[in-house]
Amino acid sequence: MQPFDFQSRTRLVFGEGSFEQVGALARELGFKRTLIVADKGILACGYAGEASKLLAESGITLFTFHDFDSNPNTLMIEAGREFAAPLEIDSIIGLGGGSSMDTAKAINFLLTNGGAIEDYRGYGKARAPMLPMIGVPTTSGTGSEAQSYALISDAGTHVKMACGDPGAAFKVAILDPRLTVTQPPSVTAAAGFDAISHAVETYVTKTRTPTSEKFSLEAWRLLEPNYERVIRNPSDLDARGAMQLGAYWAGLAIENSMLGAAHACANPLTANYNTEHGVAIGLMLPRVVRWNGPVVGERYRELLELENEFVRPSGGSSYSTDRITRDELPPEGRTTNGGINSGDESHPGEALANRLEHFIRAGGLPRDLKSVGVPEGDLPRLAAEAASQWTGQHNPREFGEAEALQLYKCAYEI
Repeated sequence: MQPFDFQSRTRLVFGEGSFEQVGALARELGFKRTLIVADKGILACGYAGEASKLLAESGITLFTFHDFDSNPNTLMIEAGREFAAPLEIDSIIGLGGGSSMDTAKAINFLLTNGGAIEDYRGYGKARAPMLPMIGVPTTSGTGSEAQSYALISDAGTHVKMACGDPGAAFKVAILDPRLTVTQPPSVTAAAGFDAISHAVETYVTKTRTPTSEKFSLEAWRLLEPNYERVIRNPSDLDARGAMQLGAYWAGLAIENSMLGAAHACANPLTANYNTEHGVAIGLMLPRVVRWNGPVVGERYRELLELENEFVRPSGGSSYSTDRITRDELPPEGRTTNGGINSGDESHPGEALANRLEHFIRAGGLPRDLKSVGVPEGDLPRLAAEAASQWTGQHNPREFGEAEALQLYKCAYEI
């Protein structure tokens, strides 16, 4: 059994309306001068303004930084440090998607420990205490609010760096499903598939632990039946809440297990073509699952067996853990199997890949590399970049440049 050391560093506050507690929670943590890190979309939809009002009512002075995009890089983090340095802040709030969370953590590294964000690549390199932070995700995807890592791209090489430290964990994560309702449908689909990929990849890594397995399974149990629900009915707060909580558990699974070849292959697509991360994951994950099948097929089978049980939502802001079978669902809540023969005992990797491809179609995500403008001649270069990604080291099947090229070729055209 894999040795592990598990410590929950983040208080989780979940439920409809929980965002209204941000001022009280910040005051409880001693916040007085706070930097809100929120992207321009969060400013436009009013959530940053709502947070500012709630925090001001608690006597907290606010500053807002928003000069970053969906793929934060070293230059953006340095800009954030320069913005915040003269403000004498004592705390940070990350409000938005994974980019807001990662940017908040990275700015914290530089404000408290100096240097450049490249200095913190790896884990545990902060030497001075970091500022306390609150994370408020508005998407159900990265699970960054549950992790002590910031993922930042090098502005020159485009390589993604994982910079982690216990001090980079949020003190509190607030999960309010109503904040996710304003997402565009494309963001709901891409972010939700990213969360699903975290549950799938963390469940089979070489570095998984008994703790991470529990989080992976619970994440899959919540995400699998609710992905299509939120696509069909974006105002379904029960499904939204299940997706948000599932993304959080999947984020904790990453913290304790890491990821695999699908993320290693996806990162070069984002770096070179600005492909949205969840879209890049959708292009690669089914191919990786099929390829991993001969090595971890029995573990994929466990997910497929769990997939036949669904969560029956209860009213209000909670969800029930009562389970129902697919046949018990009413027609409007029934998910078709997308061609899966889950009774095929010999090919669980193929069955799970088929299930994932059904999700991709349901979410309207691109299905091959050619359709997102990747030139076929670039595949060898992409394979070399994928082989250098740190996540590939944790994949259950040995992964290198030749294997990455094989996967890219499979994903090039349907």
